[in-house]
Amino acid sequence: MTDIKAVFESTRRVAVVGVSDKPWKPSVPVAWYLDSVFEVLPVNPRHMQLMDRPCYPTLTDVPGDVDLAVIFQRDDDVLRHVAPAIEKGVRCFWMQSGIRNALARERLEAAGVLVVEDRCSKVDHIRLFA
Repeated sequence: MTDIKAVFESTRRVAVVGVSDKPWKPSVPVAWYLDSVFEVLPVNPRHMQLMDRPCYPTLTDVPGDVDLAVIFQRDDDVLRHVAPAIEKGVRCFWMQSGIRNALARERLEAAGVLVVEDRCSKVDHIRLFA
């Protein structure tokens, strides 16, 4: 089991993969909350800019290190982010509430990446630190 508190305590930069430009989508309030605590880097190939900053098409396009990748993608779309996360050296791959993918978990853990599935990063951070 991943020590979620330790993940947050050692995190500085967070890539939010699949963040939307639609304010009613769950990714938006989560990304803005995380931005109040960490440096947030939006990742979405459909946008050049989100959250008043550059938006990157993939994890591998994000400049510099990424400590935590927060994934807002359907279960069957998660796998395409696994290799980029491993290549980028992401320390923790966090699949938001309702998102699980056993093959992604297996590949990430085999590469030494911590994995969180089916949990809300915003809710967990508030629960642990507020």
